[in-house]
Amino acid sequence: MKLGCVSDCMADLSRDAMLDRAAALGLKGVEVTTGGWSQAPHVDLAELKGNPKARRRFRRAFESRGLEIVSLNASGNPLHPTDRAQGDCLLDTIRLAGEMGIGTVCTMSGLPAGTATDTMPNWVVSSWPPETQDILRFQWDEVLLPFWEAAVAVARDSGVRQIALGLHGNQCVYNVPSLLKLRELVGPMLGASLDPGQLAWMGADPLVAAEALGEAIHHVHAGDVMLNASVLATTSRLETGALGDVPARAWSPVTPGYGHGADWWRQFCYRLRMAGYDGWLSIQPQDRLIDAGEGLESAVTLLRSVMPAVPCEWLPDDD
Repeated sequence: MKLGCVSDCMADLSRDAMLDRAAALGLKGVEVTTGGWSQAPHVDLAELKGNPKARRRFRRAFESRGLEIVSLNASGNPLHPTDRAQGDCLLDTIRLAGEMGIGTVCTMSGLPAGTATDTMPNWVVSSWPPETQDILRFQWDEVLLPFWEAAVAVARDSGVRQIALGLHGNQCVYNVPSLLKLRELVGPMLGASLDPGQLAWMGADPLVAAEALGEAIHHVHAGDVMLNASVLATTSRLETGALGDVPARAWSPVTPGYGHGADWWRQFCYRLRMAGYDGWLSIQPQDRLIDAGEGLESAVTLLRSVMPAVPCEWLPDDD
């Protein structure tokens, strides 16, 4: 496995300063955000599109520091009913990845409105009342599937090998079954960007999820979550409070190690290898109580101490 980070971990730094810091931390690569929910402080998507010289300069900035471009990340809501820019950003990111020879694009599945006339996304989290099933049919059949069939075609034409979807709340694809369903319908180019923190707050077990996903794991984000038991006991895991009000929330995203300890992360890395995944661990701390720089350094120290870094010559089916 190789250790990298999402460029937004150092959003306050210039691109060169961000890369210098990544190299100084001993990271092997950086996952570059291009838009969507991110302000994309380290890349100008419009400048790089169709500009070979700009793309070469961009790549050399990484290579001169011994860093790889892990992936391009256009996480957002590409199916937003009134904001077409997020979907356009994703398609442009896929095309750019192809032009730069970057094999993986990370994003979200998206979340449409509940009907053709709605203007806000609608996340169904219950099978009752019965209109929820009509919403799901509309979202999947009329919006999600047509979009991803077209997006996969763009990726295929561009030379992108895989698109990794975050299993994230407020998205059509948010757990193992929904990811596998879309993958079966659209094809194996779509896979999971597995973030254990996101699954954990919804009540899933990331260790079991890794095994269940197997070859459908295209990417891994090293995110963690803290479950606040005293709040959780009365509110459940359905949480709408402000992210910054950590004491009042049932769960909060935290620096890796502050939700699950080193032993758990060691097991997670081992389960990934059992599932056949030996790729990137991309650090994505989103902690509201830990300084971003300190959190990144802490996560690097933790993950380097538990992740297998040398490829294993023995395969489980060799016996």
